[in-house]
Amino acid sequence: MASSVSSRELILETLLMITRDGQYSHIALKNVLDQYQYLDKKERAFITRVVNGTLEHMVEIDAILNRFSKVKVNKMKPVIRTILRSSVYQMRYMDSVPDRAVCNEAVKVAAKRGFVNLKGFVNGVLRTISRNREDIQLPDKTDMVAYLSIVYSLPEWLVKQWLAVYDADTVETMGKAFLENKKTTIRKSPKAGDTTEFVKRLETEGVIVEPETQMKDVFYISGYDYLEKLQTFRNGEFYVQDISSMQVAEWADPKAGDVIIDVCAAPGGKSIHLAEKLDGTGMVEARDLTEYKVELLQENIERSGLTNICARVQDATVKDPESVGNADIVIADLPCSGLGILGRKPDLRYKMTPKMQEELVKLQREILKVVCEYVKPGGKLLYSTCTIHKAENEDNTAWFQKEHPEFHLQKEKQILPGIDIGDGFYIAMFQRENHE
Repeated sequence: MASSVSSRELILETLLMITRDGQYSHIALKNVLDQYQYLDKKERAFITRVVNGTLEHMVEIDAILNRFSKVKVNKMKPVIRTILRSSVYQMRYMDSVPDRAVCNEAVKVAAKRGFVNLKGFVNGVLRTISRNREDIQLPDKTDMVAYLSIVYSLPEWLVKQWLAVYDADTVETMGKAFLENKKTTIRKSPKAGDTTEFVKRLETEGVIVEPETQMKDVFYISGYDYLEKLQTFRNGEFYVQDISSMQVAEWADPKAGDVIIDVCAAPGGKSIHLAEKLDGTGMVEARDLTEYKVELLQENIERSGLTNICARVQDATVKDPESVGNADIVIADLPCSGLGILGRKPDLRYKMTPKMQEELVKLQREILKVVCEYVKPGGKLLYSTCTIHKAENEDNTAWFQKEHPEFHLQKEKQILPGIDIGDGFYIAMFQRENHE
């Protein structure tokens, strides 16, 4: 059975799901790896690396292909384009795979997919790139937009958007950070007990564990196959969450007995973190739009073993009369363009458009207008996104203050990847006036 499908065929299929069919990379990759769980750890790691690496470097790869191929990338058949992209990634970034093997495998996969007549084309393009690999020249800094776009595989419109707010060095630092190898960040659950024993249990499962020096109970893990295989994960001894996202619960700083509503909560990292901080008191109500998302929340809640948290389906744009004036803290971590997490979800850079950003700004304002009513006098509202976009972040905060003067901005921060620790993230914390 294992020999019936090669890892390069699975890479092709996964990349087609993402680039042709519009699936999100993390979902497509998970579905494929779940389906082929019999593959060994090394092969699964190879598939993951080539899929993510191809997406991370796709603007650069396309520029190289356009230079060495008579047929331009946008004129190629999707299967051939995808085979060439993943092959160029392997040749350029994976020393462990000889160019000759990459070319041979690409030709084989093309033939297997019915493109026997294009075997010569695939072979010719890849061997030309291999012969000229020392001569591949990318734009230099005389054209800063082209340089940042191609070297860091960022769409030109996004580079221009960031250069309007940040200097070129900052944008370059972010671009570099997105291309760095990302370890999984975890937060230890209080139920895991003694930290030394917890780390030992992870290491016994073959996990490489590194502590985060600036935050207690936070670790980077790597070297494991997949999370569900780890007993420590199944036991709810830790939760996967980025450091930036952890700041929401830290800023919220709930007190015993608080009622907290998290309006767009899936998959539940912030809600669980807040429930842990309440130490068995109060209640966190984790809400989201669909049954599917609430099932995700429920799974994570059950694994955590916490009893002061519940999940329910609720559209954040629709006012829930029972919640008005009921919450000590409202968490509004809202749908956004996701540009702060390009290092973890590389395909977002190709899916997002300025028009979609405009729509998201409107949606964020619509939700804020509704959910701010749930905050008690004297209570807190935390607005956050995982993006780096002034219109969705600082501009929305300024708009909210103007529209709702009873809410006072306590603090705000734009977290930048490569400059701050963690993913790109924005948080603003407001306190409602207390008229009592």
